[in-house]
Amino acid sequence: MRVLLIVLLVISFLLSAVGQEKVVVNEKAPVPSRPVHTFSIVCRDPNTGELGVAVQSHWFSVGPIVPWAEAGVGAVATQSFVDPSYGKNGLDMMRGGKSAPDTLKELLSKDEGRDVRQVAMIDAQGRVEAWTGKNDIQAAGHIVGKNFSVQANLMLNDKVWPAMARAFENTKGDLAERMLAALDAAQAAGGDIRGRQSAAIVVVTGKPTGLAWKDRTFDLRVDDSPEPLKELRRLVKLQRAYNHMNAGDLAVEKKDNEGALREYSAAEKLVPNNAEMIYWHAVALVNMGRVDESLPLFRKVFAMDRNWITLTPRLPKSGLLPDDPKIIDRIVSVGRAGRAAPRPKPTP
Repeated sequence: MRVLLIVLLVISFLLSAVGQEKVVVNEKAPVPSRPVHTFSIVCRDPNTGELGVAVQSHWFSVGPIVPWAEAGVGAVATQSFVDPSYGKNGLDMMRGGKSAPDTLKELLSKDEGRDVRQVAMIDAQGRVEAWTGKNDIQAAGHIVGKNFSVQANLMLNDKVWPAMARAFENTKGDLAERMLAALDAAQAAGGDIRGRQSAAIVVVTGKPTGLAWKDRTFDLRVDDSPEPLKELRRLVKLQRAYNHMNAGDLAVEKKDNEGALREYSAAEKLVPNNAEMIYWHAVALVNMGRVDESLPLFRKVFAMDRNWITLTPRLPKSGLLPDDPKIIDRIVSVGRAGRAAPRPKPTP
């Protein structure tokens, strides 16, 4: 009898836990009582298939709630009195085969707060739709164009979103550059009546790999800054450089040494005095058997920060440099002496 009672108690506890978990999963995210966002763009590059979202706001840390994107699926910007569920649910529905216009229409039909929402969606086929609620704080509006939508609310004037559309359509460059141009144009036209504080940009690849972290070429946020767009541009430039570094590493894996060096050099042209980039470029040269070429780079890095000298002898154990004391000593001596150690003379 006692055993039966214990079994019943355990079953009761497990059923209770399952029920509690279900409630948490279905719980709807709270809706802010104040407008979170001001202006944004969702777009697609028809040549590469890339999808993107970019935003600036006079609201702290706008990046986690407004921009949503998934490679091969679509992109969403949800703003004004923002309901973040438009982002997740929108991507889920587009992944399931619905177009962006049909997805937005269905979600709006179920939202009692739609009159204070502003939402834009674009799918992987370039179908795009946007909504500006009739009770959004003025100036508010949107423009849907070919492969893009720009939208804004709480603006100083009604010139902001037309300026964004013109900038996006007329700017040359990749998707990130064109979105930044649209944000800059919005700010130049008057921007948010409250000012500026945060910004974010997301770009995903045209062909999904199934690995979300590989599909995001840009995923950058400026949470709190007096010049969020200026800082966002700096971060985009830095990300471009690291994208080149990553491409160089992949080229090394494929034994394409010249391709790797081209990528590393491209990274250093974008960010000339980044010790991290220069150091790993030098390490790659050593692993290619080109020690002589690596030494000037090591010297430059060691002059920036001598901790890199301390790091270098630790790399062979991890397989990142040859386990050859003579090579390691030759590299380290560049930093110790401030110049490359003389090469031994060949034996007659």
